[in-house]
Amino acid sequence: MTSEFDLIKRYFTRPTKRAVLGVGDDAALLQVTPGMELAISADMLVANTHFFPDINPWLIGWKSLAVNISDMAAMGALPCWATLAIALPNADESWVERFSAGFFACADQFGVELIGGDTTRGPLAISVQIMGEVAPGQSLLRSQAKINDEIWVSGPLGNAALALAALQQRYPLTEQELAACIPALHQPVPRVELGLALCGLAHSALDISDGLLADFGHILERSQVGAELYLNRIPVSEIVSTHLHETAVQQMVLAGGDDYELCFTASAQDHGRIVAIGKDLGLQLAAVGRVTPTPGLIVYGTDNSPMSIKENGFDHFA
Repeated sequence: MTSEFDLIKRYFTRPTKRAVLGVGDDAALLQVTPGMELAISADMLVANTHFFPDINPWLIGWKSLAVNISDMAAMGALPCWATLAIALPNADESWVERFSAGFFACADQFGVELIGGDTTRGPLAISVQIMGEVAPGQSLLRSQAKINDEIWVSGPLGNAALALAALQQRYPLTEQELAACIPALHQPVPRVELGLALCGLAHSALDISDGLLADFGHILERSQVGAELYLNRIPVSEIVSTHLHETAVQQMVLAGGDDYELCFTASAQDHGRIVAIGKDLGLQLAAVGRVTPTPGLIVYGTDNSPMSIKENGFDHFA
């Protein structure tokens, strides 16, 4: 029978270049670049809550790391190292092999080294801790939004939520529409280059995981400001646009979550610089509103009248 240590050695142990000591001892050893600060975040993904357990394990491996790298992007940090703790119902080597291949495909694309972790038997759950470097005073925070800042998002919203609704038979899509939307749900792409480019330019930032309204609400709370958002300025895919007349799809764009695009605020004087960054990176950056001094969030619909919002986003304990 395959042991815990066999799985670790066979599927999760690779040579490291940026760590002093990686997988194999009781702890890893890191040497942070002199003069840089260490940014650290962690996310847990649980079967049937964050992913369907019967999908391709490669995609689960990719997403489990990608959503953590997205947190580094939101802070303007360069992702460097990660640890992985995973609970498995059984030691299924075929599953673990494909999972680790997806995990390392994401790690290689974004320059992240796996330096440690743990495996145990239990209901399928994946916990990743990510670490990165950022120059002192350059971190993108939630607490620094300024009145009259423009509010930006880094790309189309709603595809992941629409795909999930279709898979759960809550909203009808054709096979072609589902095939076009589903990569956003299963294989999000962290906006690391954008996060790095925004350091010293954006005033505040975060990544959109629980829904635009819920996540941007954290910026409003921490910065003690209000905001106006305009639905018709939010970038969406052609498929989402086709269905945007439906109230349910409008809700998915505003509060569906799993987008992993960045939402950030910056001075209107820097509008041109941000547009240029978007063009350089091939991203569909869009200014979708502005920060106001009046507390609260007003969302204007496609007819430019205030919308009645039923839900702001995902809450694990709601």
